[in-house]
Amino acid sequence: MKKIFYLSAIALTAIACTKNDAVTFSGSITNPNSDSLVIANPQFGYTKTIKLDENGSFKDTLQLQQNGFFSVFDGKQYLTTYFQKGDDINMSFDTQNYDETLTFSGKGAEESNFLVTSTNGQKELLQNQTLFSLEKDEFESKLNGFVTDFNKNLSNQELDSAFVVTQKNYIANLQNQVSRIFEERNYVATVLSKGKPSPVFTNYENYKGGTTSLQDLKGKYVYIDLWATWCQPCKAEIPYLQKIEKQFHNKNIEFVSISIDSKKDHDAWKNMVKDKNLGGVQLYAGDDKTFTTAYRVSGIPRFILLDKDGNIVDSNAPRPSNPKLIEVLNNIL
Repeated sequence: MKKIFYLSAIALTAIACTKNDAVTFSGSITNPNSDSLVIANPQFGYTKTIKLDENGSFKDTLQLQQNGFFSVFDGKQYLTTYFQKGDDINMSFDTQNYDETLTFSGKGAEESNFLVTSTNGQKELLQNQTLFSLEKDEFESKLNGFVTDFNKNLSNQELDSAFVVTQKNYIANLQNQVSRIFEERNYVATVLSKGKPSPVFTNYENYKGGTTSLQDLKGKYVYIDLWATWCQPCKAEIPYLQKIEKQFHNKNIEFVSISIDSKKDHDAWKNMVKDKNLGGVQLYAGDDKTFTTAYRVSGIPRFILLDKDGNIVDSNAPRPSNPKLIEVLNNIL
């Protein structure tokens, strides 16, 4: 999932401390991925490499300026620990089964073990492919239950107070983020699903003069290209689009290119349409973002296919360079 971070990838937050003792860090790794571990916290400017012996065991002393979260890299996998000065922590795991075998013991191990348990629970929740397809009430119940259990486990243990604060903030942010993802996916699956009326654009500047609205194109299939003059992937699609326009020029379809260039690039748009001899219907959206917002456009080029009644055929249609587009058009025209 494009935007959710497991607890093992939590921001390495700085925590103030008054102790002066170092951390003793030891352990053993089964099936090690390398001959060393790298302990790091970029915010603290801290990095240390610990060598493993021939049995995968290690022991070293970490001279820390601050308590907090530290990443442990074994050559392949990143793990997260929480160190406080004076800790004496032992870590062990089998690289072939991190989730089941990663454990911490010794003085100060409680925080790191909490991260392990919580991370595993979060993976179970978020890697469930059905989570975002649930009805809203069921989704909220499942997510709220996870958050409640997280906070309960947090309060039921004697953990560092600064650690508790960061975890409470983290889970609140995670809950908001997951809820937003659900809302977005639900929107796409309902409002932007096949057969639904398309969001509309109104009075976009037409390169040939006047303005054009989506309503003006009813009665024809419409293939929309959202692009900009500064977008290299957009420009790379132009030759393919021109070829498809020629192939289907006698069919009941309009090829509509909508530039989302800023006002300062308005002339660049007009010049490119002229210089590249761009065909189809060439429109300029100007400052109007209602259409791209309604389609949840997060990147361009983006292609949309509508039917003769202005209903959605595909809200994220194949690119012109994708042979599947010709197959789709042949099936409907």
